[in-house]
Amino acid sequence: MEKVSELAVEMGTKKLFGMLFMSLLLVALASHGGMVEGRICESKSHRFKGVCLSDHNCGLVCRNEGFLDGW
Repeated sequence: MEKVSELAVEMGTKKLFGMLFMSLLLVALASHGGMVEGRICESKSHRFKGVCLSDHNCGLVCRNEGFLDGW
């Protein structure tokens, strides 16, 4: 019976260590620039012709051209 309880404690410790390791890994990736930042569309569109009358529509065009947002 003593071996069973020791085994349970050891398995619990391994799970805890694994969860802690994964949490630290996620924090390290997020703070190390693991995410890509988008660009704001500030230059004239290569595809859109005409006057930008709606910020929403201009933003859609910018996003379709690979920017995060635009006007």
